[in-house]
Amino acid sequence: MTGGLATSTIDEQIRYLTSDETLKELLADVPPPVSIDAGELAESVRRAGRVLVVLDDDPTGTQSVADLPVVTAWDVEDFRWAFAQDRPAVYVMTNSRSLDPADAERVNHEVATAALAAAADMGLQVELVSRSDSTLRGHYPLETEVLAEELVAAGQPAPDGVLLVPAFPDAGRVTIDSEHYYVVDGEAIPSAQTEFAKDATFGYHSSNLRDYVAEKSEGRIPADTVVALTLAQIRRGPEAVAEILRGVTDGVPVVVDAAVESDLLVVAAAVESVVAEGKSFLYRVDPPFPRTRIGQRAHAPLEAAGIFAERPPQPRSGLIVVGSHVPTTTRQLETLTLEHPEVTRIEIEVEQVLDPDRRDSHLRDVVDRAAAALDHGQVIVSTTRALRTGASATDSLRIAREVSAAIIATVQGVLAAAPPRFVIAKGGITSSDVATHGLGIRHARVLGPMLPGIVCATSTARPAGPSGATESSEPDAAWCGGAAPAPTRRAQSSIASMPSSAS
Repeated sequence: MTGGLATSTIDEQIRYLTSDETLKELLADVPPPVSIDAGELAESVRRAGRVLVVLDDDPTGTQSVADLPVVTAWDVEDFRWAFAQDRPAVYVMTNSRSLDPADAERVNHEVATAALAAAADMGLQVELVSRSDSTLRGHYPLETEVLAEELVAAGQPAPDGVLLVPAFPDAGRVTIDSEHYYVVDGEAIPSAQTEFAKDATFGYHSSNLRDYVAEKSEGRIPADTVVALTLAQIRRGPEAVAEILRGVTDGVPVVVDAAVESDLLVVAAAVESVVAEGKSFLYRVDPPFPRTRIGQRAHAPLEAAGIFAERPPQPRSGLIVVGSHVPTTTRQLETLTLEHPEVTRIEIEVEQVLDPDRRDSHLRDVVDRAAAALDHGQVIVSTTRALRTGASATDSLRIAREVSAAIIATVQGVLAAAPPRFVIAKGGITSSDVATHGLGIRHARVLGPMLPGIVCATSTARPAGPSGATESSEPDAAWCGGAAPAPTRRAQSSIASMPSSAS
């Protein structure tokens, strides 16, 4: 995995990063990116026979990968099925970002225990990956600490370090000198100054990742003990990074810079080298890093023929479910309805959902209207846009779960009354709930991105009672969902970009 100067492909990756004076200044003294052969890295991973088990706290983690198994349940038998697919990574849709800390801790324990047991039965080596949010929301450091405990309990060495890699360059999330930024229209905004840092449950004040670790650990992990891998070090190549990683011990956090994907590949190549020497790591990362860790090249967006070829045409149109309440989603939804007035939009009213006396009748009305409208065109079912929060983070999560349950009930009702041709879910937690509970998917295969940031998967198993799942050689559901990256301030219309044959 030799390094070299940047190629034109890397030049294309960073073009948007140099469109503003702010970023030019941030990158002015940084060496050029290094080119890494992803195919060589993939071959090294294949020879080693290790499998990444990616605990995805919402399903948007799969937006960067293709042709990998996904499970939404985590019995040992589910992992035996996943490992039997003979792929370098397995995704587990935990949806833990929607849970309170106690339930998130429980779920991480359950997943790790089952995965490690199945791997031991099958003679496999696995690495555990905690996949979370590029805007730094989620249960950190709780989840990585649970995974470390489970590794030790299974008789494996304690991790030498925990790599934090929140960068997602294609989505405009970059880390430079340990400072995490959200790039909008070429302007690098420190992440703590974005709308995401004001999240009612997972808000934070520190854009510098070392300070973020100290903040989230409530001082248990001082900022000056956190190792920083900067672009200046990364762009000296894999061996320079490997030398730093060899010195990491005792589970110390390592915060990682990245401005383009090749930076992630350099780190992945270095990790592969030192893991082969006996080092061990946990990972708290965003979508691109698992793909680069296994050396998988980016998959081109799917076309309609590839999504629908294996299933007969349906007379009805598609159902679009929007649960995400962040301002970016609201702007996108407004643009969509303005550009496509022919699409029927129906709202799930949160105030009625939270009122036990009105909830059921309101949801029946939403289902009836959506089912009837699907005979005539595409239908958007969205929650009301005003964010309802509770008196505490725990209360806010309770409200979010009640709203999520309403979305699930609506999808189940529509599927029973008038099965649509396809379902698109907008929002990470919404996507997970729609796939797992609304559509009843247990085992699936990620096909690839339908559009940048939008996951498309086919299911291979649905629930068959408490003891297992019914497998099928043919996919029986097509599902697309996610939180598409938006590196510009202009809200984009999803339907306008969909292939005409999929509409």
